[in-house]
Amino acid sequence: MRSQSFALFAVLLLAASSDISAQGRGGRAGGPAPTARAAAPRDLTGTWVSVVTEQWHLRMLVPPKGEFAMLPLNAEARKLAMAFDASKEPAAEQCRSYGAAAIMRVPGRFHIQWADDNTLRMDIDSGTQTRMFRFGASVPPNQPLDWQGYSVANWEALGARRGAMPTQLHVRTTRLKPGYLRRNGVPYSEGATVDEYFDRFTEPNGDNWLVATTIVTDPRYLTQPYVTTHHFRKIPDKEGWDPTPCRVDEAR
Repeated sequence: MRSQSFALFAVLLLAASSDISAQGRGGRAGGPAPTARAAAPRDLTGTWVSVVTEQWHLRMLVPPKGEFAMLPLNAEARKLAMAFDASKEPAAEQCRSYGAAAIMRVPGRFHIQWADDNTLRMDIDSGTQTRMFRFGASVPPNQPLDWQGYSVANWEALGARRGAMPTQLHVRTTRLKPGYLRRNGVPYSEGATVDEYFDRFTEPNGDNWLVATTIVTDPRYLTQPYVTTHHFRKIPDKEGWDPTPCRVDEAR
């Protein structure tokens, strides 16, 4: 039942994504379009820390072999995951669990800043990864595969109502190197697409929160889109910043 609800939620978000084009705050008619930075409906910059309140045993610990709860895997994916042996993972493949399809689930901190007026940069201390969210871009032909892939971003309205003002960041990532959705070897392929929706809100006590919803679509290994939601609290810049290498035998 839960997987059906996740699938419906994913379809609604993806439908909204295709129905609503990126919208800025405007500008004078006939004038240049505002930059992504100028049009931003939310300030996502700063340092954010994971607050793990759900699936603690799957995120704060390395899941045991065969732990596939809530994962819509096909038979091929299950077979590969059951054959996974962390001790035999090559040094060059240590970052498979830190790719864009799974990195937001890894406990740790990330820092967001504007690299330029149309590019957001996210630095992540777990695995020492960097993601670039490019507004108004398209994936270059023959773009090399990468752990973080190639991410195209735009500001979108929440829901499918036409003419609504944008309120959230949508990031679509493709051109991924094959990696793991979970540290026990659950695979995703180079054909996977990752859609992410980032929204910010402030509690009455003044705490700032970022909610990231991640939808992984992978026809090779998944029977339906895999949807997860993660929560992050804003903290002083680089507080507790702890860059670590990619590791296959630890939670971060």
